[in-house]
Amino acid sequence: MTATARFWREFPARYNLIGVHCENCNQTYFPPRGICPNCTRKSFGKMRSRKISGEGEVFSYTVVHDPHPEYELQVPYVMALVKMTEGVNLLAQVVDCDPKEVEVGKKVKVCFRKLRQEGESGIIHYGFKFKLAE
Repeated sequence: MTATARFWREFPARYNLIGVHCENCNQTYFPPRGICPNCTRKSFGKMRSRKISGEGEVFSYTVVHDPHPEYELQVPYVMALVKMTEGVNLLAQVVDCDPKEVEVGKKVKVCFRKLRQEGESGIIHYGFKFKLAE
């Protein structure tokens, strides 16, 4: 195993949703940012890393029937705006379900899936998606 492969596998944000929390105004953000957009200058030095739980509920969604040609996704598929328990809103695909099962208010949880690979022996890129919670 090479050092590079180990570095990427052990990188904390690799298979986690890592955001930031402003200790000044108590807001959480994803993706991470250095300055809180709510309290700006007062947030210097008060932004702390925070792991997002991965649990939330569908706030809004759409069913895609005609995807961009570069995406190799089976249609139809669901894209949803998910309100996480920490208050952060994330946009992602809902997988492993019939689009008819998705509805506003439905509980979901994050899952990580392979998005693409750089050549046959290249780096594999993973990303977050959601699946319906049981």
